[in-house]
Amino acid sequence: MEATGLGALLHSVRYEVLPAGATEEKVLAHLPRDAVVTVTASPVKGLEPTLGLATRLSAHGYRVVPHVPARLLRDEVHLKEVVDRLRAAGVDDVFLPAGDADPPAGVYEGALPVLRALSGLGRPFARVGVTGYPESHPLIHDDLTVQAMWDKREHATYLVSNLCFDARVLGEWIARIRRREITLPLHVGVAGPVQRAKLLSMATKIGVGESTRFLTRHPSWFLRFATPGGYAPEGLLARAEKALTAPAAGVAGLHLFTFNQIAETEKWRRALLERLGG
Repeated sequence: MEATGLGALLHSVRYEVLPAGATEEKVLAHLPRDAVVTVTASPVKGLEPTLGLATRLSAHGYRVVPHVPARLLRDEVHLKEVVDRLRAAGVDDVFLPAGDADPPAGVYEGALPVLRALSGLGRPFARVGVTGYPESHPLIHDDLTVQAMWDKREHATYLVSNLCFDARVLGEWIARIRRREITLPLHVGVAGPVQRAKLLSMATKIGVGESTRFLTRHPSWFLRFATPGGYAPEGLLARAEKALTAPAAGVAGLHLFTFNQIAETEKWRRALLERLGG
């Protein structure tokens, strides 16, 4: 029997990982080879660790989605080099956020000019993802983030929502973007079952990683992880189920922020699927 509701979303997941030393080993040990693995990029370490890990995981058979932040690209020549390298590695899906490098490494301040440049290169990737912000972006007004999604819709093929811990806010945001006729399929960002001690240990080892940085920007989010009983992903999903599974929502699956707790995230996913009978 085909899974429905939350079960269907839990069968259609993407695992976000950070390109640390042990990441490749963890992915190989705990994720099936047909899994979709997205690899973040850091303004401190640059694109090389992301491109390297993406290439190796693709060679292992994973469906890899490297993050290519616009503000880490120097110019269109650099973009073409990145495109050629990823295509040679068999990558056909990229995630294109603006990124947080300040100042930018080159000419791009945001994602839209890079999306247009990719279109000018003949749309070399079958799938191109862009970011959505259910909760306010710390630097950008909500109306501008919705407008940005509208502007990008001609060049992108899907949306990935940033973290949101409020089911009501998430549902209202989904309804809002659909009213604005932003019809791109949506992968809803959900934090896995993060353990505070391991999160802090990982943050210390890898330095300033994209996923860790936005936790420091949103101290209330970090408190949710740090407080016993403060966050359980299955609770959020249960509260948001109606909004996520409504046909009009256009939710294609879940984007699981693992914070490199890959084994724990996959164990949680499988256990929840079993409880749901899926």
